[in-house]
Amino acid sequence: MKLGDLLKISGELAELEIKGITCDSRKVQEGFAFVCINGALSDGHTYAKSAIEKGAVVLIAEKDTGFENQVLVPDTHAAFAIMSANWFGNPADSLRLIGVTGTNGKTSVTYMLKQILEAAGYKVGLIGTIQNMIGDEVIETKNTTPDAYELNRLFDDMKDKGCDFAVMEVSSHALDQCRVYDLTFEAAIFTNLTQDHLDYHITMDNYLEAKKKLFKMCKTAIINADDEYSERIAEGLECKVVKYSTGNDADCCAKAIKYRPAKVEYEFMHQDGINHIKVNTGGKFTVYNSLCALAAAKEIGLSVVDAANYLAELRGVKGRAEVVETNRDFTIIIDYAHTPDGLKNILSTFKECEKNRLTVLFGCGGDRDKTKRPIMGSVAARYADFVIVTSDNPRSEEPSLIIKDILVGMDGSTTPYKVIENRVDAINYAIKTAQKDDIIVLAGKGHETYQILKDGTIHLDEREVIKEALAEI
Repeated sequence: MKLGDLLKISGELAELEIKGITCDSRKVQEGFAFVCINGALSDGHTYAKSAIEKGAVVLIAEKDTGFENQVLVPDTHAAFAIMSANWFGNPADSLRLIGVTGTNGKTSVTYMLKQILEAAGYKVGLIGTIQNMIGDEVIETKNTTPDAYELNRLFDDMKDKGCDFAVMEVSSHALDQCRVYDLTFEAAIFTNLTQDHLDYHITMDNYLEAKKKLFKMCKTAIINADDEYSERIAEGLECKVVKYSTGNDADCCAKAIKYRPAKVEYEFMHQDGINHIKVNTGGKFTVYNSLCALAAAKEIGLSVVDAANYLAELRGVKGRAEVVETNRDFTIIIDYAHTPDGLKNILSTFKECEKNRLTVLFGCGGDRDKTKRPIMGSVAARYADFVIVTSDNPRSEEPSLIIKDILVGMDGSTTPYKVIENRVDAINYAIKTAQKDDIIVLAGKGHETYQILKDGTIHLDEREVIKEALAEI
């Protein structure tokens, strides 16, 4: 493909024949175009010479690299997205895109929508934190939202395999780094905004602005009216705006909510009527997740009655309030909660259930936002009856120092706690000391089957650890 067709430029370089594109200098081959992206950890411009030596025929850069064959652009992130889409023939144009962004709930909402759409007869691709999917085919994923090249390759595969929709989680990093640049979403959903990723965004205002970019790329914005940032998300949007709520007047509302340990029921009120909703997962977060999924289904033309029926049959999502089968007289829940709000949501849900003790086991990730650590400690102490503080992807940091930061938030609390740095040992302790009718929440890992340490990544599937621990008691 010619460079002019990839980047929509004219001139002598436009006639260059390009055999491939990449922003990773390690992947450069003869005849490639190398895009110099200034990333969070390194600046691609410093690899320009290496790319040329490996056979790159042109550099796409934001500043002069000193090489003759270069094209200077204002933003190489955006340029890479444009080139990637053109390389694959703009496959997203053949799909109806639904994007979900927010601190919590993205995965659950995308899975709900995928299953609702499939029940309605559509073939659906899914892009998200746990895995990517094309129908029933599972494709492993490393990032919540892939980089622009991988994203367009995935769209191309979805198009070739007959997908009608692509439902995707859209992270703030992806929006900030233009991974979804110039796409058009039929519907974009805002779930909520609470503290997370401040190691990257620095301030909540920056985090908000990154999220808001999605709603300037969609035909319909579906916004949680109960979130404190909802008005700022909606402000200035030119697209159709649909708001949902559990307590305020909105376009779509959940009223007469009934909470059960393993399900929720409510009346879905909208401009066309009222529908009874039942979802076989407990918690207030389930109400919000299903409510915005219903609002989205309605906006893209599905029957609300059918969508409600599909919701009642939905399967749960791995690592999201996942009840582990134990055949014992206590309950174990695995959940991905790794933010203060996420931890509060899962604990407040099970605090209301009939139980003996509510135990939570959690840690905080290393090399990530440190300010949320004491907040999560405070949340755990407030909502749980017993707390086990442990490790969760410490990365390059010492686990003991991360735990020390968490304990600051528990200072002064009367809630009993125990520190067990090794997560496997911590889970074993939780199970071996469990009492009748206890609920044990293992928070933070969710779907993950690994632990990231300073000297590498090791296998750690909490389901396997639980099974082994149960076999010993």
